[in-house]
Amino acid sequence: MSITIKEKSSGAILAASEPGAGVDKYEGNWYFEPSSVRVETLRVTDRTYTCPFKGTCNWVDFVAADGTTVKDVAWVYPSPKPGHDLIRGRYAFYAGSRGATQEG
Repeated sequence: MSITIKEKSSGAILAASEPGAGVDKYEGNWYFEPSSVRVETLRVTDRTYTCPFKGTCNWVDFVAADGTTVKDVAWVYPSPKPGHDLIRGRYAFYAGSRGATQEG
């Protein structure tokens, strides 16, 4: 079964892959390899969040063709803490429907 993540308001596909072939569920969220993500529609920002366990991530915004921006559709850990190497450089999205994205 393919896992697809869409931006809620437009329905634009942000990421899609088969589990284990470019996407893994980690701590309840989907983490996609960049090759499974429509990176041309996403912008990694300077805004950060620091998880006491995984380290610091950068928030990712969706930029539509008309220039409309939707904040915080994903996040990326460029250098996670030891023990969390699986998520390094992957684009993370909430599983299910939450915030600006939905799974489906």
